[in-house]
Amino acid sequence: MDASWIALLPFLVVIPISILTKQVQPGLFVGLLLGSYLVEPSLLGGIKKMISYIVDNIVVSSNIRIIIFLYGFAGLIGMIKLGGGIKGFVHLVSKKVKSKKSAMFLTWISTIGTFSDPDFRIVTISPIMKALRKRLKMSKENIGFAIEATSNPVVGLVPIATAFVGYMVTTIGNALKEVGSDQEPYMVYVKSIPFNFFSFVIILIGIYYSFFRKAKDEVGENTGQTPNDDQGEEDLQSCHRAYEKDTPIKPWNLILPLFVFLSFTIFLSWWDGHFKAKSFLDAFIRSDALGVMLESLMIAFLFTLVFFLFQRIKLAKLVTHFVKGGNELISVIILLALIWGVSAVSEDLHFSDYITAHVDWIPHMFVAPILFLLGGLISYFIGSSWGTWGLLMPLGITMAHDAGVNILVVIGAVFASGTFGAFASPLSDNSVTLCTILDLDVIKYSKKKLLPACIAAGISTVLFAVASFIFR
Repeated sequence: MDASWIALLPFLVVIPISILTKQVQPGLFVGLLLGSYLVEPSLLGGIKKMISYIVDNIVVSSNIRIIIFLYGFAGLIGMIKLGGGIKGFVHLVSKKVKSKKSAMFLTWISTIGTFSDPDFRIVTISPIMKALRKRLKMSKENIGFAIEATSNPVVGLVPIATAFVGYMVTTIGNALKEVGSDQEPYMVYVKSIPFNFFSFVIILIGIYYSFFRKAKDEVGENTGQTPNDDQGEEDLQSCHRAYEKDTPIKPWNLILPLFVFLSFTIFLSWWDGHFKAKSFLDAFIRSDALGVMLESLMIAFLFTLVFFLFQRIKLAKLVTHFVKGGNELISVIILLALIWGVSAVSEDLHFSDYITAHVDWIPHMFVAPILFLLGGLISYFIGSSWGTWGLLMPLGITMAHDAGVNILVVIGAVFASGTFGAFASPLSDNSVTLCTILDLDVIKYSKKKLLPACIAAGISTVLFAVASFIFR
């Protein structure tokens, strides 16, 4: 099939359906089905082709490793919840903090141990802050803003030991293959991190909101009630998303498994790459990131399993909670399978070739800003950073390659656009989880954080234009 405007149809269908349904999966499903019928235009040909696209891409080594990691990591967190690790950490820390600034400092410093995944960070730190807010008369919006500013934006900037790394590297790798580039995807990803301007700007704004801006005191507002320590304890006990009420209080059941996972991830990243590296830092870049994270996860899982069995936690319960935790990410795994399928069908429809012939009119310094604004709009309406990255990365890298734009700046713009939606959108699973725990109205809270998010987006747009001009 020759390159034509037909190659755009799957993407033209994906975006409006995702916005209309407020879910990425339906749009991707329809886009993949349409693309499959365009490739095989017969009664059952499209169905068979769609199944082929999904199956063939799932069994690709790098893709199946991502699925195993995501499911396994979520399963490990399920075991930690059962063992009382999160509940124990909550109780350990909540008694140490005595002032608003120290509470905010705790929120920020806790990023060091919870940067692996935004949802994990949210369900870990939010219960603590919910209790402390009652005692210290803190603003729920300020607490929420600080937590979200240190969740998705931070995770997207960390090149090792996160649930994002594998997916981000894969989206880059698939797009690079489409334009015939043989660059190492992980190395390209690491080099693009400094250009994820929105993450850096919103983190700085988050610091201002946390430590320098005075917020209206909300505790007891319109209720005539005075907060007390008992209320805080009740909130700690009622936060079912982080742990169950009858769960034991054992902070080391969280600290040790995470320490093992993070330590081995860092060590094995160096060990795997140092044989072919010229320097210490170069070893991390040359390592097999996906393989290392899977190995570290397996070690952490085995350690946690033995550690919990010695505490006489029943094996049947550990298995049940591992599966329960992993199943929470099934929707993400389905999302990945559909994105991989859409990427494959776009290649068969010669999407890259068509884009190549129609991007000359865009000035080089506007490619990155336009992609950032487009991606920001899409991610806001669908509430998914991963969905936005999967949709725009093939387009962004193709445009950068054919227009002669610095590919690192464009990749940074795509990642930044997805981060904007994950932070600002009321449809974001991060926002919904946070608001559920902190008892915030999702829409009202999202409206309040939209202004600083738009300010950060405006600054980022300017930075992308400047970077495109400087880094040609």
